[in-house]
Amino acid sequence: MFKPHSLVFLLTASALVGCQATNTTSGGAVGVDRKQYMFSMLSTEQVNQMYAQSYQQTLSEASKKGVLEKSSAVSKRVNTIAQRLIAEVPAFRPDAAQWNWEVNVIDSPELNANCGPGGKIIFYTGLIEKLKLSDDEIAAVMGHEIAHALREHGREAMSKAYGVQMATQIGSAFGVGDGSLQLANMGVEYLMTLPNSRNNENEADLIGLELAARAGYNPNAAISLWEKMAAAGGSAPPEFLSTHPSSSSRTQALQAAIPKVMPLYQQNR
Repeated sequence: MFKPHSLVFLLTASALVGCQATNTTSGGAVGVDRKQYMFSMLSTEQVNQMYAQSYQQTLSEASKKGVLEKSSAVSKRVNTIAQRLIAEVPAFRPDAAQWNWEVNVIDSPELNANCGPGGKIIFYTGLIEKLKLSDDEIAAVMGHEIAHALREHGREAMSKAYGVQMATQIGSAFGVGDGSLQLANMGVEYLMTLPNSRNNENEADLIGLELAARAGYNPNAAISLWEKMAAAGGSAPPEFLSTHPSSSSRTQALQAAIPKVMPLYQQNR
Protein backbone atom coordinates (compact mmCIF):
# COMPACT_ATOMS: atom_id res chain seq x y z
CA MET A 1 0.00 0.00 0.00
CA PHE A 2 1.26 3.47 -0.86
CA LYS A 3 1.93 5.82 1.97
CA PRO A 4 0.14 9.21 1.69
CA HIS A 5 3.32 11.10 0.87
CA SER A 6 4.17 8.54 -1.85
CA LEU A 7 0.78 9.00 -3.45
CA VAL A 8 1.17 12.76 -3.37
CA PHE A 9 4.54 12.39 -5.07
CA LEU A 10 3.12 10.18 -7.82
CA LEU A 11 0.16 12.44 -8.50
CA THR A 12 2.35 15.52 -8.56
CA ALA A 13 4.78 13.78 -10.90
CA SER A 14 1.95 12.80 -13.23
CA ALA A 15 0.83 16.43 -13.34
CA LEU A 16 4.32 17.57 -14.24
CA VAL A 17 4.59 14.97 -17.00
CA GLY A 18 1.44 16.41 -18.55
CA CYS A 19 3.04 19.86 -18.68
CA GLN A 20 5.02 20.46 -21.86
CA ALA A 21 7.50 23.23 -22.68
CA THR A 22 6.65 25.08 -25.87
CA ASN A 23 7.08 28.41 -27.61
CA THR A 24 3.88 29.47 -29.32
CA THR A 25 5.46 32.16 -31.51
CA SER A 26 8.74 33.01 -33.18
CA GLY A 27 10.77 35.77 -31.57
CA GLY A 28 10.44 38.42 -34.25
CA ALA A 29 12.57 41.54 -34.35
CA VAL A 30 11.62 42.23 -30.72
CA GLY A 31 13.05 38.90 -29.54
CA VAL A 32 10.22 37.32 -27.52
CA ASP A 33 11.54 33.80 -26.85
CA ARG A 34 10.34 32.74 -23.38
CA LYS A 35 9.48 29.07 -23.06
CA GLN A 36 5.89 28.45 -21.98
CA TYR A 37 4.52 25.46 -20.06
CA MET A 38 1.16 24.06 -21.15
CA PHE A 39 -0.80 21.02 -20.01
CA SER A 40 -1.05 18.64 -22.96
CA MET A 41 -4.56 17.63 -21.89
CA LEU A 42 -5.65 21.26 -22.36
CA SER A 43 -5.22 21.75 -26.09
CA THR A 44 -5.21 24.91 -28.14
CA GLU A 45 -8.36 23.71 -29.89
CA GLN A 46 -10.19 23.18 -26.58
CA VAL A 47 -9.36 26.65 -25.32
CA ASN A 48 -10.26 28.26 -28.65
CA GLN A 49 -13.62 26.48 -28.71
CA MET A 50 -14.30 27.38 -25.09
CA TYR A 51 -13.66 31.04 -25.74
CA ALA A 52 -15.60 31.04 -29.03
CA GLN A 53 -18.72 30.01 -27.12
CA SER A 54 -18.29 32.83 -24.62
CA TYR A 55 -17.58 35.25 -27.47
CA GLN A 56 -20.75 34.32 -29.33
CA GLN A 57 -22.75 34.76 -26.14
CA THR A 58 -21.35 38.27 -25.72
CA LEU A 59 -22.24 39.12 -29.32
CA SER A 60 -25.74 37.68 -28.92
CA GLU A 61 -26.39 39.77 -25.84
CA ALA A 62 -25.08 42.90 -27.57
CA SER A 63 -27.26 42.21 -30.61
CA LYS A 64 -30.38 41.83 -28.46
CA LYS A 65 -29.62 45.21 -26.87
CA GLY A 66 -29.10 46.78 -30.29
CA VAL A 67 -25.52 47.79 -29.55
CA LEU A 68 -23.65 45.46 -31.91
CA GLU A 69 -22.14 47.73 -34.56
CA LYS A 70 -22.13 46.13 -38.01
CA SER A 71 -22.00 48.87 -40.63
CA SER A 72 -21.16 52.07 -38.77
CA ALA A 73 -18.15 54.20 -39.61
CA VAL A 74 -16.35 53.15 -36.43
CA SER A 75 -16.98 49.48 -37.20
CA LYS A 76 -15.54 49.85 -40.70
CA ARG A 77 -12.56 51.72 -39.27
CA VAL A 78 -11.82 49.03 -36.69
CA ASN A 79 -12.23 46.24 -39.24
CA THR A 80 -9.88 47.92 -41.70
CA ILE A 81 -7.17 48.21 -39.05
CA ALA A 82 -7.78 44.65 -37.88
CA GLN A 83 -7.38 43.17 -41.35
CA ARG A 84 -4.04 44.90 -41.83
CA LEU A 85 -2.79 43.54 -38.50
CA ILE A 86 -4.16 40.03 -39.06
CA ALA A 87 -2.30 39.90 -42.38
CA GLU A 88 0.95 40.21 -40.41
CA VAL A 89 0.40 37.45 -37.83
CA PRO A 90 2.28 34.79 -39.87
CA ALA A 91 5.49 36.66 -39.05
CA PHE A 92 5.06 35.35 -35.51
CA ARG A 93 2.79 32.35 -35.98
CA PRO A 94 2.02 30.96 -39.46
CA ASP A 95 -0.84 28.72 -38.32
CA ALA A 96 -2.71 31.75 -36.94
CA ALA A 97 -3.43 32.82 -40.51
CA GLN A 98 -5.87 29.89 -40.63
CA TRP A 99 -7.75 30.89 -37.48
CA ASN A 100 -11.39 31.87 -37.80
CA TRP A 101 -10.77 35.55 -37.06
CA GLU A 102 -13.73 37.68 -36.06
CA VAL A 103 -13.85 41.43 -35.44
CA ASN A 104 -16.82 43.11 -33.77
CA VAL A 105 -17.54 46.51 -32.29
CA ILE A 106 -19.94 47.09 -29.41
CA ASP A 107 -21.46 50.52 -28.81
CA SER A 108 -20.70 50.97 -25.12
CA PRO A 109 -18.99 53.61 -22.96
CA GLU A 110 -16.57 50.99 -21.64
CA LEU A 111 -12.88 51.72 -22.15
CA ASN A 112 -12.16 48.18 -23.21
CA ALA A 113 -10.98 45.90 -26.01
CA ASN A 114 -10.04 42.25 -26.26
CA CYS A 115 -8.72 39.58 -28.58
CA GLY A 116 -9.47 36.17 -27.16
CA PRO A 117 -8.04 32.76 -28.08
CA GLY A 118 -8.48 31.85 -31.72
CA GLY A 119 -8.62 35.46 -32.90
CA LYS A 120 -11.93 36.73 -31.50
CA ILE A 121 -11.70 40.53 -31.33
CA ILE A 122 -14.09 42.93 -29.57
CA PHE A 123 -13.68 46.69 -29.46
CA TYR A 124 -15.90 49.00 -27.41
CA THR A 125 -16.68 52.40 -28.88
CA GLY A 126 -15.98 54.12 -25.56
CA LEU A 127 -12.29 53.27 -25.83
CA ILE A 128 -12.01 54.98 -29.20
CA GLU A 129 -14.31 57.93 -28.59
CA LYS A 130 -13.43 58.89 -25.02
CA LEU A 131 -9.68 58.60 -25.55
CA LYS A 132 -9.91 60.06 -29.08
CA LEU A 133 -7.70 57.32 -30.44
CA SER A 134 -5.94 57.73 -33.77
CA ASP A 135 -5.71 54.81 -36.20
CA ASP A 136 -2.14 54.26 -35.02
CA GLU A 137 -3.32 54.08 -31.39
CA ILE A 138 -6.15 51.70 -32.25
CA ALA A 139 -3.56 49.52 -33.97
CA ALA A 140 -1.41 49.64 -30.83
CA VAL A 141 -4.30 48.39 -28.67
CA MET A 142 -5.32 45.75 -31.17
CA GLY A 143 -1.76 44.57 -31.80
CA HIS A 144 -1.28 44.16 -28.06
CA GLU A 145 -4.49 42.13 -27.78
CA ILE A 146 -3.72 39.97 -30.81
CA ALA A 147 -0.32 39.24 -29.28
CA HIS A 148 -2.01 37.78 -26.17
CA ALA A 149 -3.93 35.41 -28.46
CA LEU A 150 -0.89 34.44 -30.52
CA ARG A 151 1.11 33.65 -27.38
CA GLU A 152 -1.86 31.73 -25.90
CA HIS A 153 -1.51 33.56 -22.61
CA GLY A 154 -5.03 32.46 -21.66
CA ARG A 155 -4.18 28.79 -22.13
CA GLU A 156 -0.94 29.30 -20.25
CA ALA A 157 -2.80 30.80 -17.28
CA MET A 158 -5.33 27.99 -17.36
CA SER A 159 -2.51 25.42 -17.37
CA LYS A 160 -1.09 26.98 -14.23
CA ALA A 161 -4.51 26.99 -12.62
CA TYR A 162 -5.03 23.37 -13.62
CA GLY A 163 -1.81 22.41 -11.83
CA VAL A 164 -2.79 24.33 -8.72
CA GLN A 165 -6.22 22.74 -8.65
CA MET A 166 -4.76 19.26 -9.09
CA ALA A 167 -2.44 19.87 -6.16
CA THR A 168 -5.38 21.08 -4.07
CA GLN A 169 -7.44 18.03 -4.90
CA ILE A 170 -4.66 15.65 -3.88
CA GLY A 171 -5.64 16.10 -0.25
CA SER A 172 -9.25 15.17 -0.92
CA ALA A 173 -10.33 11.69 -2.03
CA PHE A 174 -6.81 11.02 -3.31
CA GLY A 175 -6.93 14.23 -5.32
CA VAL A 176 -9.04 13.32 -8.31
CA GLY A 177 -12.27 11.94 -6.88
CA ASP A 178 -14.46 14.75 -8.22
CA GLY A 179 -13.45 14.11 -11.81
CA SER A 180 -14.03 17.30 -13.80
CA LEU A 181 -12.09 20.44 -13.03
CA GLN A 182 -14.94 22.52 -14.43
CA LEU A 183 -12.73 23.89 -17.18
CA ALA A 184 -15.50 25.95 -18.73
CA ASN A 185 -16.01 28.08 -15.62
CA MET A 186 -12.30 28.31 -14.98
CA GLY A 187 -11.75 29.24 -18.61
CA VAL A 188 -14.07 32.22 -18.45
CA GLU A 189 -12.36 33.39 -15.27
CA TYR A 190 -8.82 33.07 -16.54
CA LEU A 191 -9.46 34.22 -20.09
CA MET A 192 -11.62 37.23 -19.29
CA THR A 193 -11.31 38.47 -15.72
CA LEU A 194 -7.90 37.89 -14.17
CA PRO A 195 -4.91 40.18 -14.69
CA ASN A 196 -2.15 39.11 -17.03
CA SER A 197 1.29 38.56 -15.55
CA ARG A 198 3.97 41.17 -16.03
CA ASN A 199 5.83 38.75 -18.33
CA ASN A 200 2.76 38.30 -20.47
CA GLU A 201 2.10 42.03 -20.61
CA ASN A 202 5.65 42.72 -21.71
CA GLU A 203 5.41 40.09 -24.44
CA ALA A 204 2.10 41.50 -25.69
CA ASP A 205 3.57 45.00 -25.70
CA LEU A 206 6.57 43.94 -27.78
CA ILE A 207 4.80 41.67 -30.24
CA GLY A 208 1.94 44.15 -30.58
CA LEU A 209 4.45 46.91 -31.31
CA GLU A 210 6.00 44.86 -34.10
CA LEU A 211 2.66 43.78 -35.56
CA ALA A 212 1.55 47.40 -35.78
CA ALA A 213 4.84 48.44 -37.39
CA ARG A 214 4.64 45.62 -39.94
CA ALA A 215 1.09 46.73 -40.78
CA GLY A 216 2.32 50.27 -41.42
CA TYR A 217 1.21 51.92 -38.18
CA ASN A 218 3.52 54.23 -36.27
CA PRO A 219 4.96 52.32 -33.28
CA ASN A 220 5.34 55.57 -31.34
CA ALA A 221 1.56 55.51 -30.92
CA ALA A 222 2.01 52.80 -28.28
CA ILE A 223 3.54 55.42 -26.01
CA SER A 224 0.71 57.94 -26.42
CA LEU A 225 -1.86 55.13 -26.07
CA TRP A 226 -0.65 54.01 -22.65
CA GLU A 227 -0.27 57.61 -21.52
CA LYS A 228 -3.93 58.20 -22.41
CA MET A 229 -4.93 54.94 -20.77
CA ALA A 230 -3.10 55.76 -17.55
CA ALA A 231 -4.68 59.22 -17.41
CA ALA A 232 -8.22 57.97 -18.06
CA GLY A 233 -10.55 57.64 -15.12
CA GLY A 234 -8.32 59.24 -12.51
CA SER A 235 -8.56 57.17 -9.33
CA ALA A 236 -10.87 54.68 -11.08
CA PRO A 237 -8.78 53.10 -13.87
CA PRO A 238 -10.44 51.84 -17.06
CA GLU A 239 -11.79 48.29 -17.10
CA PHE A 240 -9.11 47.48 -19.68
CA LEU A 241 -6.42 48.03 -17.06
CA SER A 242 -8.09 45.63 -14.63
CA THR A 243 -6.91 42.75 -16.81
CA HIS A 244 -3.87 44.56 -18.20
CA PRO A 245 -1.96 45.91 -15.21
CA SER A 246 0.22 48.88 -16.00
CA SER A 247 3.60 49.73 -14.55
CA SER A 248 6.11 52.54 -14.70
CA SER A 249 8.49 50.32 -16.67
CA ARG A 250 6.05 49.78 -19.56
CA THR A 251 6.83 53.03 -21.36
CA GLN A 252 10.57 52.52 -20.91
CA ALA A 253 10.41 49.01 -22.39
CA LEU A 254 8.38 50.24 -25.34
CA GLN A 255 10.72 53.13 -26.01
CA ALA A 256 13.68 50.74 -25.97
CA ALA A 257 11.99 48.45 -28.50
CA ILE A 258 10.78 51.11 -30.95
CA PRO A 259 14.15 51.41 -32.76
CA LYS A 260 14.01 47.64 -33.45
CA VAL A 261 10.70 47.92 -35.31
CA MET A 262 10.98 51.40 -36.83
CA PRO A 263 12.59 50.05 -40.05
CA LEU A 264 9.57 47.76 -40.50
CA TYR A 265 7.23 50.74 -40.14
CA GLN A 266 9.24 52.84 -42.55
CA GLN A 267 9.18 50.00 -45.06
CA ASN A 268 5.42 49.41 -44.82
CA ARG A 269 3.78 52.72 -43.97
